[in-house]
Formats: sequence, C-alpha cells, structure tokens
Amino acid sequence: MFSSLEKAIVIIPTFNEGLNVEKLVGEVFSLYPEISVLFVDDNSPDKTADIIRKLQSNYSNLHLLQRPQKMGLGSAYLAGFQWALARPYQYIVEMDADFSHTPKDLLRLIEAAEQADLVVGSRYLPGGQTRNWPLYRRAISLTGAYISRFFTGMELSDVTSGFKCFRRETLLCLDFGRVLSRGFVFQLEMNFRVNELGLRIKEIPVTFQQREHGTSKMNFKIILEGMTILLGLKLRKAFGRL
Repeated sequence: MFSSLEKAIVIIPTFNEGLNVEKLVGEVFSLYPEISVLFVDDNSPDKTADIIRKLQSNYSNLHLLQRPQKMGLGSAYLAGFQWALARPYQYIVEMDADFSHTPKDLLRLIEAAEQADLVVGSRYLPGGQTRNWPLYRRAISLTGAYISRFFTGMELSDVTSGFKCFRRETLLCLDFGRVLSRGFVFQLEMNFRVNELGLRIKEIPVTFQQREHGTSKMNFKIILEGMTILLGLKLRKAFGRL
C-alpha cells in the first residue's frame, strides 16, 4: 500500500450529515486503514458529532473537531488545516461528507501530490464526470467555473472543485488570515492563492455524484458570492495586498 497514506489526513466538514458519516467512515477505512480522518462539525442539530464520537472507539485515527455553531465551509477547512499542521501530516485532503466525492479516488489524489503542490480532482477533464446531477446543479457549476476562469486567468478545468490534496508545505506558504471567503467560494480562492504563488497545481479526473442523503447547500447565491470575492482578490492583487 502507498506509504504516504500514513502521512495523510482527510478533512471533512459536517453540518447535519448524520445519515452519511458512519457509512463514509467505514468505506474510507476499509480502503485505507492507515489514513487519518478529521471531521470538523459545526454543532449539527442532528447530532452528527455524537455519531462520530461513537465511531472513534473503533478507529484510532478518526478525529473530531467540534465548533460551537455553523461558521461556514471555508472557516471549517481553515480550522482543520490548522489542526493538521499542528501535527506531522504531509498530505492534507479536502473531501465532502455526502459521497459526492468517491473514497476510491483518495489514493489517486495523494499519489499525485508527490509531484505537485496542490492536486485538484476535476469533473471536467477527460475521464471525469458528474453523475446523477440535476440540470440546475450542472448549470451552477459550469457557470461558476466559466466566470472564475475568466476573472482569474487560471487554466484549471474545475476551479471550484472541493476534492483536492494540499502538500503540507503549500499550506504553510499561505496566510490564512488574508483569506476572504468563509463559504463555498473558499475552494476557488485557495486555488487562486496557490496559483498566484507560482506553485505546481495538477488536476486529475474524478467522478462527482449527487448526494445520497441530506440536502445540498449549493445555490445560485454562491455565484454572486464568488463574483464579490473575485473582485476583492483582484483589487488586493492590484494593490499588492493579496
């Protein structure tokens, strides 16, 4: 088995994902028993954190960071990054809790990070796909990707993907205090900041599928937030304050 799995941690933000976490934990550890997983839970009303605590008795490398209230996806990842960087992990993976990201792709992401500073799982590369997506979700995603590429100049095919792997050194290069977004646009902003540093970004094709349980938190408001954040990033870059 790929030895770097012992140096990898998967960060998974949760808010009302109680129907998914037990199955997800079982699948991840059945595939990769050496890997570590950190859930960042925003005090889910459905008691997601309690389910994770029960699972911890079976998995020594399963961790939980519980926060007092819902504070946003980007904020959850930043908290998870700080937790991981305080420990000797070399590969830090972002992953959704709802099975929209396939656990089988974790190994490919981490392997690719041997030769890149950031690896992004792309739905839009040849070999990638979106499965069981309603038309409106695909429209939101493609519109967001087009606008983001236009404003940032990034050549990534999937600038808003939330399935990615950072090398430890990459995150250490970033000033988390300067990150503007605390919501879904965080994914785009992190790609932009890594790209602006001139670091190596690689994409690999992945399958993204509609969640099995729970409610999607994505909507067209994300595009509006994204345009606001992009404008802020461009202005900061112009004034040397990125």
